[in-house]
Order: sequence, then C-alpha cells, then structure tokens
Amino acid sequence: MREQATELPVTFAGVSLTAGRTRILDGVDLSLGSGAPTALIGPNGSGKTSLIRIAAGLLAPTSGEVRWAGRAETWGARIAVVFQRPVMLRRTAAANIAYALRAANREASGHTIASLLAQVDLGYAADRPARKLSGGEQQRLALARALARKPEILFLDEPTASLDPLSTQEVETIIARVAAGGVKVVFATHDLHQARRIAGDVVFMLRGRVADKNDAAPFFENPATPEARAYVAGDLAMLNRLISQESKS
Repeated sequence: MREQATELPVTFAGVSLTAGRTRILDGVDLSLGSGAPTALIGPNGSGKTSLIRIAAGLLAPTSGEVRWAGRAETWGARIAVVFQRPVMLRRTAAANIAYALRAANREASGHTIASLLAQVDLGYAADRPARKLSGGEQQRLALARALARKPEILFLDEPTASLDPLSTQEVETIIARVAAGGVKVVFATHDLHQARRIAGDVVFMLRGRVADKNDAAPFFENPATPEARAYVAGDLAMLNRLISQESKS
C-alpha cells in the first residue's frame, strides 16, 4: 500500500450523520490542520465522538464530504485513535506493542518495542500482563500502540475521563510530548482545565454542530457565543435554556 505524504488537513464540508430519526451531526463545516492540539468540547450528545470516528475514517457520514489532504478517502496509514476505554489484549504490555507494530506492517523488534514503551514511561511494565495494569498504565499502553502506527494525526476520545489526577497528569505529559514531536493531536474532553492546559485551539460542539471555534486563549477568555459562555462558566441551566430557545425558534 502506497504511503501518502500527508493526511492533513482533514476537512468537513456539510457533514451530517443520522441514526434513524436522530441527527447526531448537523451540517458540520470544519478544517483540522497541523499545529498544536485541538480540543473538542461540548456537552454529552454534542457529536464529539462521532466527529472523531468520521475524521479517522472509521465511520461514513450520512451526507456531506470529508477530505484528507484533499483526497476523498484515507488509507489510514498515518491516522491513529485511542478511545476512552481501550481494550487490552490478553498478553504482556510488550506483546500488545508487538501486535500493534505487526498490524501497522512494521517490524516488531525488541528495540522498537522498548522505544515505544519508553515514550509512554512504561519500560518497567514490558513483561507485565496488560490487563493487570492500572487504568492509567493501560491508557498509556494504548497510546504506545497508537504510536506504533507512526501517525501524523492522533485522535483521542476522552483519554483521561476515568483516571485519577496523577494518571491524568502523566497522560497529558505524553500528549504534549507527542504534539511537540509533530503529531497533530485532536482530543475530545469534558475537562475544561485540561483543554486550557494543552490545547492550541478549541472546537465547541453543540447539538451536532460546530457552535464556536477559536484559539484556546481567546476562546476561554471571551467566548463568542452565549452558549459557549454558559458552557465555559459551567452554567448548564443557562445552556439548556439557550438550547430550548433555539429549538423553539
């Protein structure tokens, strides 16, 4: 399979996704380019996970078009995804990495496996059963498996949602390290403090739409829409009133 020079930018043009009568995404226009990590934020059901799945080529939109570096299809060779609760294979941490390397058509040498484990600070756990690692260690192992693909884009869906503060800090450190190495990171999160810490820009999703998009600093300092202001302030009652008013208009 021929490796593409780049997968970026990932562009959405009028992308919608429906499941029965439920509209999950509604006419999304968005471009995800290179640079600092992008945070996808918004309340539950706003479409963040579906956006990631479509951007990663795992799910086809009902209508609209997605392009990867101008192409209407992706080979997936330079795209990786880590979900909130990754599944660990019934083998050691090192063997999990070896499996990921072979799946990416890479040689599963001891040196490469050790290097990937070192990238996520798990060198000590190489011979431990993956399913007996802590939640934070499993998430870091999932990141190492994703990095085995040598991705240009790394999508993360709530990567620290179920982790304790120390494990969250460890994962965020790895994300920052990966981004500094030139990988485009796009992550969905409900943790606004996390988005402030590591995002370069923010996409605010609401009811399946992109309701706001801006660099992280101006977004958090002065959100452009009433809905974004209510969400950043944690005023969910106001956000629900605004959504209700929009539904009636």
